[in-house]
Amino acid sequence: METLVWVVHVVTAVVLIGLVLIQHGKGADMGAAFGSGSAGSLFGSSGSANFLSRSTAVAATIFFITSLSLTYLYSRPSKEQGVIDKVDVKTLQQQAAPAPAAESNDSKSQQIPK
Repeated sequence: METLVWVVHVVTAVVLIGLVLIQHGKGADMGAAFGSGSAGSLFGSSGSANFLSRSTAVAATIFFITSLSLTYLYSRPSKEQGVIDKVDVKTLQQQAAPAPAAESNDSKSQQIPK
């Protein structure tokens, strides 16, 4: 589930960046305000929204929804355990404990009759 949300989030971010970069900015009309154009064209209404602005709005909405979804998914405590959490400490301690020492076979302890 998280992987799907991440994929949609990244793809939407790339699409959103592309849509913003190819749009015609309002700053491009600024020269008209100082030339023969009217001052109302600088901050005037742009008319009805075109395809690019509507697509940008949809992409931004999807981006915010996926952002909130990722926040929700990662705010909950995870029920899954990591590799370290799955290790049984008691078993490791038993395996790491030294084996009981075998009786030594010293020459002093054993008397060989002559």
